[in-house]
Amino acid sequence: MKKEYIAKNIEHDVQLLWEKNNTFSVTEDNKKEKYYCLAMFPYPSGKLHMGHVRNYTISDVMARYQRMIGKNVLHPIGWDAFGLPAEIAAMQNNVNPSVWTYENIRYMKKQLKKLGFSYDWTREITTCKPEFYKWEQWFFIELYKKKLVYKKKSWVNWCTTDKTVLANEQVINGLCWRCNTKTTKKNISQWFIKITNYAEELLDGLNTLSEWPKKVKKMQSNWIGKLSGIEINLQLTDSKETFGIFISKPETLMKATYIAISPLHKLAKKISHYNEDVRTFLKKRSYLNLYNRNFNNNQGVDTKKSVLHPLTKEKLPIWIANYVLLECHSQAILGIPEHNQKDLDFAQTYNLKIKPTILKNNRMISKIQNVDMSQPVILFNSEKYSNLDTKHSHHVIMSELKKNKIGKKKIYYRLKDWGVSRQRYWGVPIPMATLKNNNIIPIPKKFLPIILPEHINITKYNITSRNKSNQKKINIDGQLAICESDTLDTFVESSWYYARYTCPTFRNGMIDKSSSNYWLPVDLYIGGIEHATMHLIYFRFFHKLLRDFGLVKSDEPVKKLLCQGMVLSDAFYYLDEDNRKHWINVSSNNFQYDINGNIKKSFKYCDKIIFHSGMMKMSKSKKNGIEPEKMINKYGADTVRLFIMFAAPVEASLEWTESGVKGMHRFLKKIWTFCYNHVKKYKHLNTKTCYKNLTYNQKILYSFLHTTIRKVEQDISKKQSFNTAIAEIMKLVNKLFNASSKQDFNLDLTQKFLLSIIKMLYPFTPHFSHVLLTYLLHEKENITEISWPKFNKNYTINNFNIILIQINGKLRHKISVSKIYSKQEILEIILKEPKVSRYTDNSKIHDVIYIPNKLINLVIN
Repeated sequence: MKKEYIAKNIEHDVQLLWEKNNTFSVTEDNKKEKYYCLAMFPYPSGKLHMGHVRNYTISDVMARYQRMIGKNVLHPIGWDAFGLPAEIAAMQNNVNPSVWTYENIRYMKKQLKKLGFSYDWTREITTCKPEFYKWEQWFFIELYKKKLVYKKKSWVNWCTTDKTVLANEQVINGLCWRCNTKTTKKNISQWFIKITNYAEELLDGLNTLSEWPKKVKKMQSNWIGKLSGIEINLQLTDSKETFGIFISKPETLMKATYIAISPLHKLAKKISHYNEDVRTFLKKRSYLNLYNRNFNNNQGVDTKKSVLHPLTKEKLPIWIANYVLLECHSQAILGIPEHNQKDLDFAQTYNLKIKPTILKNNRMISKIQNVDMSQPVILFNSEKYSNLDTKHSHHVIMSELKKNKIGKKKIYYRLKDWGVSRQRYWGVPIPMATLKNNNIIPIPKKFLPIILPEHINITKYNITSRNKSNQKKINIDGQLAICESDTLDTFVESSWYYARYTCPTFRNGMIDKSSSNYWLPVDLYIGGIEHATMHLIYFRFFHKLLRDFGLVKSDEPVKKLLCQGMVLSDAFYYLDEDNRKHWINVSSNNFQYDINGNIKKSFKYCDKIIFHSGMMKMSKSKKNGIEPEKMINKYGADTVRLFIMFAAPVEASLEWTESGVKGMHRFLKKIWTFCYNHVKKYKHLNTKTCYKNLTYNQKILYSFLHTTIRKVEQDISKKQSFNTAIAEIMKLVNKLFNASSKQDFNLDLTQKFLLSIIKMLYPFTPHFSHVLLTYLLHEKENITEISWPKFNKNYTINNFNIILIQINGKLRHKISVSKIYSKQEILEIILKEPKVSRYTDNSKIHDVIYIPNKLINLVIN
């Protein structure tokens, strides 16, 4: 054993040993309890960042711990390899996306192995490989046959930068989720999957996810957006034409003063044929810039049409209004200025009628101002419904509408069908084709996979301008068919990859049912909360599809979801002559500190005044990212892993500080040195110490060991409170170091302590622990299996009694003994205590008086 701990001298060798022995490869074993631990797989961007390292260290700690307690652990990894970034990078660098992607995978795989993650690499998945996406294409066709897939022309979200469609879930506050460009609307033909068929089940299923964060479930519930109400059929006053309108609160019906319809409503288009004002308004198409900063949601036009109020028969004018685009139901709403702020703003802009119907508690009429007039108490000015409170009027008006067949109960969801067409090259080709007669048909199974041409000149290949003459053609039953040019949204691949990990080499179908039913559902899934209303909804939906096709048997894909926090680091900038910020990477060696030890708010560096912006999320734009590989080369993978797991609770943001990393490195070096000195002495020890022969202080220390084992295993397995688990181990190490300085400290007890400490550290520092355990156990070869230290409650302080020891009725000593010890065993122990033996060595014991668990009195000469 080397005297000094040098990480680079051990980590590579241990990794080679794991690889040689295929240590982490698993198969189904019905004799063992399974545990499926999974972190969201990475996009092969080129290099790992600290967010990756944190995410995958969490999963590795859990996977290693579960193996140690005897479970059959599946811990796979793969690559979310399709996507627009590869396409853009390829065009910028004049290389093929496949070349760029596979090179990045090669490099990132090397980085993951360097961190010592215990993946079953035999199950590695790469989504851009035909053997993976063949089954995605097959499943798409099966969904089409079940009428769960359809194509239609539709207004969709369009990113003008990426030049592709975005699903509703991929538009965040009007911005493209990937590039932050303001999105617009575009009317094009798209493929959709009917996720709305599963809206109610997706909502109800949230109640079964007891081990998911409440915040994620709330976000999904709001996104699905179930809304119960009544749909009313309105008739135009000058014709028999009708259209539907939905209201969720019938009690607001008496407040309606106008009807607002979307510019996209079919009635708007019809009226534009003979109403020049409407035609001019629609031609401006300003509503397509819904999310632009200059979008005016108060723009509208009077159609000169009206409908009859369903209860009062009063004429309600019909207006076309931009802001109705935001509505997710029938594209027509009742204008209720007293109840809705948008309606109030619009009514005030165009001097529309505003009808007060609310009384204050003092029975005074509420003054209508430019504020939200919600939560009415008592109605007035509402004909026969006056003097009813909100709750009562809701039921009365709802009953009357249904009784008179004016409306019917209706449920709407904010969730819309998933638009999966993407106008990109680097993605899974949609397995549909168009015949000469323009009929669209699924591509027969024998032609699958429809392989994406990988060897192309990307700079000349423009998917958005591609026409039928350069699209792939195949002969289907004697007919020439042109393959679909769009590719699938890459969220489709990430919606079922977890199931394919259970059978990555299965050739007879999408999923091997026996394997999936053994491993699924995933026991622990780890990823960022930013995926709550995209990936985490999509893959719950896909799991239910897989279940309904008999490929899996569980209702939900994941038992427990763990959302880790971000990784932050110090960010710095300087100001140019125009007072514009320029972010700069400042080495920690150049930080300047104030008298309190904090980084100065400003200091001089490279002939510039540098401003410290504080801790911010690591990002390329802020230039405050920390290269994982540099830290690994400097301190070792185990130090980096230990710091990341110790620095913050897993759900919280982690502040990266190199001083903290150095602290972890010093901690490991101290343990190494202590083990080095111990091994030299212990290998010559021939006798073992029985617990009964330990001194009182040694037993107290031993009880602390077993208490720590229990705390650490609970923190890891139940709470995923890794930082507190490490803190408990550190306390135990300090106890051991302090005790070992005493001359009478037991060498065999030290061995027991060290074995337990190193084993508890193993999930966090696997290379370090592996090597130390090899030396501590005197193994001739490196060990391949490590078990979690056994907890024994009989050795904990709660299972000890303080026994008072009397000699001839006088108190002479007291000891702590386990509750399981008999009178005879206790007597044997106390006779060896120096404070007792001084009285008994030359005396005869005539009698022993024992009060169980309290006192023992020795009667001597």
